[in-house]
Amino acid sequence: MTEDEILYVLALQHVSNVGDLGAKKLIAHCGSAEAVLKEKKHVLAKIDGIGKVRLNDLVSGTHLKAAEEELLFIKANNIECLYFEDSNYPEKLKHCIDGPILLFQSGTVNLQSQRIISIVGTRKITTAGIAFCEKLVEELASFNPVIVSGFAYGTDITAHKSAIKNGLQTVGCLAHGLNQIYPKVHKKHVADVDKNGGFLTDFWSSSVFDRNNFLKRNRIIAGLSSATIVIESAVRGGSLVTADIANSYNRDVFAVPGRPTDHLSIGCNNLIKQQKAQLLSTPLDIAYMLNWELETEQKVIQKQLFVELDAQEQIIFDFLKIQDKQLLDVIALGCNLPTFKTASLLLNMELKGVIRPLPGKLFELI
Repeated sequence: MTEDEILYVLALQHVSNVGDLGAKKLIAHCGSAEAVLKEKKHVLAKIDGIGKVRLNDLVSGTHLKAAEEELLFIKANNIECLYFEDSNYPEKLKHCIDGPILLFQSGTVNLQSQRIISIVGTRKITTAGIAFCEKLVEELASFNPVIVSGFAYGTDITAHKSAIKNGLQTVGCLAHGLNQIYPKVHKKHVADVDKNGGFLTDFWSSSVFDRNNFLKRNRIIAGLSSATIVIESAVRGGSLVTADIANSYNRDVFAVPGRPTDHLSIGCNNLIKQQKAQLLSTPLDIAYMLNWELETEQKVIQKQLFVELDAQEQIIFDFLKIQDKQLLDVIALGCNLPTFKTASLLLNMELKGVIRPLPGKLFELI
């Protein structure tokens, strides 16, 4: 993106009454953030759902000035901006309807890997929880996953440190701008994380630090990854919110079970009991369920004899013939089909013996 393009996206992001969903709708309607902010008020008023409050906020002249100040901070600190329509924007987050229109990145983050997992849990992690988290990351290290967490006390920092120890890339998702670090005691880990990954946030340097930011931050933790793993949690907690968000994104969720009498196992046990998470007993459960253990050599696709495919099924067949195995969301996007329609077509093709489902919500041709 050019500086001018970033400036207008920042200005649109600054319109508090619009939000990410509204911003994406406006950009789709007008063509760009700049076009949105330069559009005449009476034209914007005709957009369905815009409303008087949003409309008045959009035409305010304060947003560009605020964007100019934030852009100065971005340039002075070598921060990379990730726009939701660009190729450098995290692929999995593109499939999240409420994903940020603009992310700010520091460090050496590379999220092109398909093996991305989020590890979350209580800030008051027990000795047993620390041991399980460290073992989990160590045993998955040979698969070279990216470890995502929130850089908070307890489980988060344990996951980040374990990733660094095992030579893995790790990403800290922050609930504030890149001009600060919370908790302050974790400043000593910033350099190591930057060298082995980095930090992501959608908050500005001028954003007011608020505890509610953590809940907003959790959608990024859930959206970046193929799976969210809850190590320990009480009956309530931010990690359970992250698990719920991951479920809403149709991502895998795993929870480490514990004794019913253990305070910090109640949340995990409830996730499993309510079928919101799969039971995680050993680290290699992750590799199996996410299909990491399958060989990646080129498969020979045999022609299906006496099988009739309709036009849309043939599109999916041709796509998978090139792409090998793929996720439902990726198939839908690649074939330009709605997700619900793609799911129905895949089921029909499975019944016809053309495709088969794999662990990790992947599909491949037989």
